Amino acid sequence: MTAPLTGYTVVDLSSGIAGGYCTKLLADGGADVIKVEPPEGDRLRAWSASGAEVDAAAGGALFSFLAGGKHSVVADPADLDLLERLLTAADAVVWSPGSRLTEIAGLHPDRIRERHPGLTVTAITPFGLHGPWSDRAATEFTLQAWSGGALGIGRGEQHRAPAHVGGQVGDWVAGAYAAALTLAVRAGGGGQLIDLSMLEAQILGLTYYPVTYFEMLGRPWRTERRPTVPGVAEAADGLVALGCGTAQQWWDLCAMSGHEEWIDETSELTITEQANLHAEELFEWLRHEKVDDIRDLASAFRIPNSPVGNGENVTAMDHFVERGNFTRNPRDGFLQPTHPYRLSGVELCGPAPAPRLGEHTEHYAAAELAAAVRDQQPNPLPFQGLRVLDMTTFWAGPSCTHILAMLGAEVIHLESTPRPDGTRLIAGIPISEPLWWERSPIFSGLNTNKKCVTLDFQTEAGRDLLRRLIADSDVVVENFTPRVIDQLGLDYDSVRALREDIVMVRMPGFGLDGPWRDNPAFAYIIEDATGLSWLTGYPDRTPYEPYSVGDPNAGVHALSALLLALEHRRRTGQGVLVEAAMADAALNVAAEQVIEYSAYGALLQRDGNRGPVAAPQNIYQAHGIDEFGRDDTWVAIAIADDEQWQALVTALGGPAWAVRPEFATAVGRRAGHDLIDTELAAWCRTRSGDEIVETLWPAGVPVAKVMQPHRQTELAQLEHRGFFERVAHPAAGAAAHSTLPVRLSVGPDRYHRAPAPLLGQHNREILGRLGMDDAQLAALEADGVIGTEPAMGGRKKASK
Repeated sequence: MTAPLTGYTVVDLSSGIAGGYCTKLLADGGADVIKVEPPEGDRLRAWSASGAEVDAAAGGALFSFLAGGKHSVVADPADLDLLERLLTAADAVVWSPGSRLTEIAGLHPDRIRERHPGLTVTAITPFGLHGPWSDRAATEFTLQAWSGGALGIGRGEQHRAPAHVGGQVGDWVAGAYAAALTLAVRAGGGGQLIDLSMLEAQILGLTYYPVTYFEMLGRPWRTERRPTVPGVAEAADGLVALGCGTAQQWWDLCAMSGHEEWIDETSELTITEQANLHAEELFEWLRHEKVDDIRDLASAFRIPNSPVGNGENVTAMDHFVERGNFTRNPRDGFLQPTHPYRLSGVELCGPAPAPRLGEHTEHYAAAELAAAVRDQQPNPLPFQGLRVLDMTTFWAGPSCTHILAMLGAEVIHLESTPRPDGTRLIAGIPISEPLWWERSPIFSGLNTNKKCVTLDFQTEAGRDLLRRLIADSDVVVENFTPRVIDQLGLDYDSVRALREDIVMVRMPGFGLDGPWRDNPAFAYIIEDATGLSWLTGYPDRTPYEPYSVGDPNAGVHALSALLLALEHRRRTGQGVLVEAAMADAALNVAAEQVIEYSAYGALLQRDGNRGPVAAPQNIYQAHGIDEFGRDDTWVAIAIADDEQWQALVTALGGPAWAVRPEFATAVGRRAGHDLIDTELAAWCRTRSGDEIVETLWPAGVPVAKVMQPHRQTELAQLEHRGFFERVAHPAAGAAAHSTLPVRLSVGPDRYHRAPAPLLGQHNREILGRLGMDDAQLAALEADGVIGTEPAMGGRKKASK
């Protein structure tokens, strides 16, 4: 058995986490990844988030994780002959700025493409290769501010500065997108320039379709920062996470805590608003209960729950131990996550040692490298002809299938009238309004280009039609809890009996086995359990939940897994079961916490808006009233190196406090962070956000306004790249919709070619293809098996 990407050669010209994680995922799939480094090596070799001393030639622990199984070749910037030979022989190159090699004009992605037409070039940059911001300074932290991710969907507290999501999560998500879209382009023949914007990846990973929401409903999702209730709470013996993603879960939490009087099924308040009314009483109750007792009770009520993970404790959690979610690094012995997905019958490459700097230079210098065969024409719709049965709901699953739909697949979104997709029900539209279920901006943002069929699986007729749909599909994707699929009799063996070569993608929250197998899992619970919440917020209180990244991160990892499975099917004719658990994907993008603790004994901690990458790094209040009439405007500033510090000092006019000699080094600036914060805060407080950005950014300082998420369309760079497309919906009206975080050299004219479907809109088309005539369809509708309106009280049967 060979891995799906065996024979696929990738030259890695990236530096940092995003490119490193992208090429790690490709290497795990079997690609030969040749990491080409300048003589001093990738800057990530010397990195440790805790400041531990590392052997830069061997590479520190995070480098060892990301570079496992790759080869290292050193290229002299003055002699690029070997690198040119490697590019000639490669199928793809992954490129990012940040090294002496990628600063060479001839190694710009555009120039590489000119010399090597047909080579797939994946470029990972903060803003994209071209446009008004393409050469502007940025860090992962300032990108969060520009994206609206620093505000999320109301994370934090109104009386404090907004809090970014910790752990450099934007870099990891960008890497995951880069890998998935490199595989997507490969499926369409390759030979494209994939121009990935890390800003756009953060918009998709850290915000929840805020522009579409604002334009459809005329108001933002949330106007104030407030902690999730209950969210991460203090129990009698530690931290516990509880979540309420639906009205039923809130009502169950009321009953669980002994407060049935809080239940108000007629309230016009949102679930979040109702929970906030009773926050203090709820937290007081939790403080007197033990974590295990709370979790047992919550599980009995089917309320999402988990312990709160961090780099120290997550590796010992019973569920992750039983599932084998961590393994020893084969070179350095520390603990690291296993693969973010599992494919039955498909070989993924196991952990392998990372190379020492230049370890393979002599080998490749002496090798005869044959030119790669690149005779395919790239398809702007690489998934054209692929039929996908989309049995997913809410965010994680639909975000995976949405990328397939935007890139050409026929995606049939399956719902039922008793249980429509959950995002239809969080439209923010009263049910007294006409067609309220068709006016959800979240559903619209996630489901353009898809077709919709309704089937009630509780009926034999519905189950029969479902089995026939499966037999007619190439791929089935579902994200129910495992018990639901078991009850339907649709495990993989049963599905494969209907179509032997089918690829089935299952996206449970915590996996198909283990003690937490059947626990409900929304994004925030996944974030809590895996450590993503741990680094978010301030040290004097419980963590804030990112409340975002857990879902889209799961979706993009599931897409990579699906594409590996399809490549395996192409080579062997065999179907594949893909298990893409949300938690497994989250553990990988939170890997640095476990790695730092296991390798160096350092437990990374949240520290407000400070972080290990830059010093100073913080969010400072600017002068000005925001759109809600509040004194609440902010800017993010991050100084990642000495050159940026000197740029800041110059832009500020060289004040005495800033020219202290100790501040000339990162160590000195970190030691003096409090003083620097005080001075920068005072300077920013008398200037507007625009004035601060206009002063600092042209000077080369990474700076950003902390954007309200629904204002993303105001960013000139996004407009230049056409990141938003206007979509007209027959019930919800026209609104801007986000696309993909890449511009493709041979891409579709539009990503959104059809609006999100109406409930049951394509029943006749799709079921007719299965042989159902008009009379049979009418009978099914009369019996409530299919339909076009929600039957929230249960299936509507025909009267006798």
